[in-house]
Amino acid sequence: MYRCTRNDRERVNASQAISQGISADGGLYVPESLPRYTHEDLIQLSHCTYPERAARIMSDFLPEFTREELLSCANAAYAREKFSGNSPAPLSLQQKGQKNLYILELWHGPTCAFKDMALQMLPHLLTRSLQKTGNPRTAVILVATSGDTGKAALEGFRDVPGTRILVFYPEHGVSNMQKRQMQVQEGNNVAVCAIEGNFDDAQTGVKRIFTDPAVKSKLEERGMMFSSANSINWGRLLPQIVYYFSAYCDLIATGEIDHPGEKINVTVPTGNFGNILAAYYAREMGLPIHRLICASNANNVLTDFLRTGVYDKNRPFHATLSPSMDILVSSNLERLLYHLTGGNSAQVAAWMKELATSGRYAVDASTLEKIRSLFWAGFCDDEKTKASIRSMYETEHYVCDPHTAVAVHVYDQYVEETKDLETPAVLVSTASPYKFASGVLESLTGEKPLGDDFACVDELAAMTGAPVPEPIQALRGKAIRFTGSCPVSGMSDTVLSMLV
Repeated sequence: MYRCTRNDRERVNASQAISQGISADGGLYVPESLPRYTHEDLIQLSHCTYPERAARIMSDFLPEFTREELLSCANAAYAREKFSGNSPAPLSLQQKGQKNLYILELWHGPTCAFKDMALQMLPHLLTRSLQKTGNPRTAVILVATSGDTGKAALEGFRDVPGTRILVFYPEHGVSNMQKRQMQVQEGNNVAVCAIEGNFDDAQTGVKRIFTDPAVKSKLEERGMMFSSANSINWGRLLPQIVYYFSAYCDLIATGEIDHPGEKINVTVPTGNFGNILAAYYAREMGLPIHRLICASNANNVLTDFLRTGVYDKNRPFHATLSPSMDILVSSNLERLLYHLTGGNSAQVAAWMKELATSGRYAVDASTLEKIRSLFWAGFCDDEKTKASIRSMYETEHYVCDPHTAVAVHVYDQYVEETKDLETPAVLVSTASPYKFASGVLESLTGEKPLGDDFACVDELAAMTGAPVPEPIQALRGKAIRFTGSCPVSGMSDTVLSMLV
């Protein structure tokens, strides 16, 4: 069963949690308990394929689904025709010397971003959850995106029967390539709209629509209901837990982990806190993780919070080279607070109310102590991001995108401060560098590129020899379908007009 972070009395089953996406009061669903995995379990998983690992782990959270049913979903989600290479989530670069670092590449799917790992699975989980709950209504998937979630959700739900998907993105808050990916999206059940604001405005607007009785009533009249593809939906977050287990199992399989309980550090570039929260769940399930290293860009609200216990979004908003992390309200933090307070939903609700009204809240000393025991946090600005991209290429001939580069810099900070070189580190690479070719090219050459996005792609490929992913190549010459924009205040009306 699952409970609501803001009302501990509300309990739903897994299918209901996935179908609804979010509670009526704006709270998020969390599992009542977590399974525990032993080293023997991990050894068994190390001999499995990625879909088999996914089915095994998700089955512990989805009792209404059979193991066979989940394996069928996973095989479809992670099929070879969708994910290039031998694994959807390969461990790539290994730096055993100065850094003791492994890079977990999560961008080999159809949209070249880590969101594919969950959003190729979510449509299978959602449609089957609707069937299991006996809900005949069309699911309207409402998405706010800082760049990658939007395209991944559009691609995952494209032409899925019984669904419609509507995506809002900040007009000037995504890269040109991310925008193009969304604007050319194919499918008869998709719609895309820019908003005149930043990601936080988009996310706040979507949450407001979710809980607006008038809008929900109009959808019900049309035989529709809202659901979510953002990581506020448990069905989106759950598949993300899998790749942390998979990375550790790969280290077992290659002999890099050779004794029970050997710990790793995990470094995650973080915006909405979902990706690193999945690593937290993996740790609580028994995966031997020593430290969760949270990497932020110049929008360092999470860094400050994890260090001080004070969450304060009242600060300048920075548009950076790593736009998917340009976030000042990290929704998934709510789930962490629920767990660290022992399920004190009243306290969590009070903090979220403070955040909504004043833009800040401060946790108690006990909660802060627990946070500090789990997390290490750092951040870097665009200049240091560029330096990390350049350094990784010069020293390792490895081309990383700006979000990955933020994580590289923060991991270097961690090592410098803690001197922890003994613990192997898995660093999450969240996007192909070709989604941000202009910024990567500028980082490597020291000069602003003059050509358009595809000219930058070609120049970066010629310079580095790194292959251009097929989904990026396929964008050339595609007709743009979606050019609309709206003010934040007009999002509700835009949703209803999209559903005509």
